[in-house]
Parts: sequence; C-alpha cells; structure tokens
Amino acid sequence: MNWQAAIERTVTGLGYDLVDTERSARGLLRVFIDRVANDPNGEFVTVDDCERVTRQLQHVLEVEGCAYERLEVSSPGLDRPLNKAADYARFAGQAIELTLKLPFQGRKKYQGVLSATEGGGWRIVFDDGKGEQALDFSLEEVREARLVPVVDFKGRRFAPPPGAVAGDEPPAVEEVDGGRKQ
Repeated sequence: MNWQAAIERTVTGLGYDLVDTERSARGLLRVFIDRVANDPNGEFVTVDDCERVTRQLQHVLEVEGCAYERLEVSSPGLDRPLNKAADYARFAGQAIELTLKLPFQGRKKYQGVLSATEGGGWRIVFDDGKGEQALDFSLEEVREARLVPVVDFKGRRFAPPPGAVAGDEPPAVEEVDGGRKQ
C-alpha cells in the first residue's frame, strides 16, 4: 500500500475528512484534516484532533515502512481548499475563490457564491461591478478553489455570560475611589 492510501485510510477511519497531503523533498510530510459535515463534536479541528491523528499516523506509517523526517497534522485553515465533489457539495452556498485552468472571456479568477446546477455541475455567482453574473463550470475546468475566509474579530466577547437570560443587560459598573463597584 502506498503512503497516501495509508494516510487516507487512517484519517477517515478516525472519523475525519482528509483534505490534502504534501510531501517535501526534505522529508516533511504534511497532512491536512477537517471535521466531516455535521460532526457532533463541532465544526472546527482542535489541537487534540491533530494530536490524535498524529499519534495514529506515526504508528501506521512505521508499519507501512514510509520514511519521513517530520510529520505535521493540521486543519486546512480558513481558506480551505475544495478538492473533491463532496467538498463542493458541502460548501454550496458559501463564498469561494475560483481559478480556472483556462480563461473564460479573458478571465481565470472569480470570487462569488458557490451553488450546484441541475445538470450535476457547479455555478459561481459573482458581481463584477456591472451587476450579478453567473458562471457554470465543471470540476475538470478548475485549477484551484478555496473558501473565502470569514473572520469574526468580535468572537465570543459579546456573548452573554453562562446562565444569563437572553435580553438581560449586563450590570452597570461605576468607579468608586479608584475601585470597581457594581
């Protein structure tokens, strides 16, 4: 069995989605994992997930006789690549960046919302400054496709504290002799 098949079997067997693998000439082996769609454990890969996969892959790769100097297991990041038809189906309705292999009307790069077409193909709806347009494409025409990162810098800072009822106002805070009093 080759190293790629061993990695895919191991990662999927642990309940994760194998996004990609990279192998450098200097012995670095990178494995990118993601949660499967609708995973009850959450939607984001954690450090614990990476550690779990790393430990298992170390054993499997040793048994398979795969030589490597260093193994890195990580999430695919916010700009996750879309490689398989299942990735496109999972992320339909989200914003993507799409690069075609060959230009269409003088253009290779598009950014817009991904959707499926009735014929089993894909569509990206984008605004080129002249209004909303749509481009239908097949996976064979794609050089690269990635999710457009959505970053929320507010995070959970403004979430109500545990036990608070929605709509409750936070207690007012006033200064009293340099200390805090509620």
